[in-house]
Amino acid sequence: MLKFRLFSLGVPSARGEDDYVQRALDTEMCRDEYLALRDTVKFIGVTESFKDVLNEFPTEGGTPAGFRRDLMMDRDGVLRVDLKRDISRDKDGAPRPTKVLYSADTADPYEVEAIAPFISNLTCNPGIVYDLFINNPKANVGNRFKTRDEVMGEIGRILGPGADISVELNNPFEKDFSLLLEEAEKFREMIGKYRVVIKVPHTGPVTPENVGQLLEGDKLLSVGYDDIKTEEALRGHRLALRLREHGFRINFTLMFEPYQTQLALQARPYFINTFLRHRLVQSTKIKEFLDAYGASRDETHLEDLRAYLVSNDFYPPSKAGADLRDVLNFGYSVIGYRHFEDREGRDGLDGMRHNLRVLRNCNLPDTRLIVCSMDGPHNYPDIDKLLCEPEFADMHHRVVITAPPDYLARFTSTNQVISYQRRFMNAAKGQS
Repeated sequence: MLKFRLFSLGVPSARGEDDYVQRALDTEMCRDEYLALRDTVKFIGVTESFKDVLNEFPTEGGTPAGFRRDLMMDRDGVLRVDLKRDISRDKDGAPRPTKVLYSADTADPYEVEAIAPFISNLTCNPGIVYDLFINNPKANVGNRFKTRDEVMGEIGRILGPGADISVELNNPFEKDFSLLLEEAEKFREMIGKYRVVIKVPHTGPVTPENVGQLLEGDKLLSVGYDDIKTEEALRGHRLALRLREHGFRINFTLMFEPYQTQLALQARPYFINTFLRHRLVQSTKIKEFLDAYGASRDETHLEDLRAYLVSNDFYPPSKAGADLRDVLNFGYSVIGYRHFEDREGRDGLDGMRHNLRVLRNCNLPDTRLIVCSMDGPHNYPDIDKLLCEPEFADMHHRVVITAPPDYLARFTSTNQVISYQRRFMNAAKGQS
């Protein structure tokens, strides 16, 4: 196939921009673009954004990973090359190997080092930063890293320009927006304006007044997840919008049920999420209780289900004595909504399917779905199979799969890898 590139136009660089233009002359054009431009373009230049990206991420020739090259016609016959943030792009604007992107849930620089060339995003939160790394002597060898800022700075250095970094504010229930903005600005300064993404959580019935209940005693919230006030339930949505107004991209997180998606998109997030592990585990456990009761009619199983619903925040503590008929009906309603007994959701991926359909029909073409919180031997393989279903063939470019690096790594191997390595190594016998 005949290819056209910017240098095919055979026109000079705009005055004073030759060094920048040289980095982009290999930008591909389709035949129609070339034919439309060849008699119109007098000079080739770059945008101020192009220059800013290169100042932020100096490279030896070409353009850095994580940016798409766009062409725009300026006045006086100047065709300008722009750089737009796009984590599906590699160095020089080349597409990554697959439309599906990968991400890592970690704040361990040693883990990041191994997986960095293969991911386009990294996600962390205070639990990942402090519990799993800084305060974990097995991970933070020699206590080398002592602060969050040290950790994030090192991770940014390792990842380079091509990967976004999603970070979470320490206290999304802070009432003073200026303090939240100050923390977000600190992340932007630390990570860089092109890479930083702020994680904003759904808040539900949790408020600045009752959040302390989650930190003391039995750590259960006194109200149910659906016992909410409009203002507080939409706290995360409003925070997402306000941070977006200040130029931040938003990873809108804590999305467990499909019905959360449409309203979440009203906050215009950069990422939405589908959480898998806990929801699938809960569905499995609830069905076990229901099946045990169905087989035996022993109400002890419903009492156990009721206790399970309280401990997992389906019920508030005040419903610890709820009528067992209501408990039974509630259990069936959960399993039914989650399609846990049919093809749509028996793999726990009904939420992912729903969210991909919603994204296909929304007016936010750059918003992607992060598929997260995976566990067990089947979650990732089931996702892989889902993405091969004809219905979702057009949605691969909207998917980011994220998990701890060691979880993703396990799916690089099979039993036959060992079998064949045994055969090959014994055949070679160390021959050079």
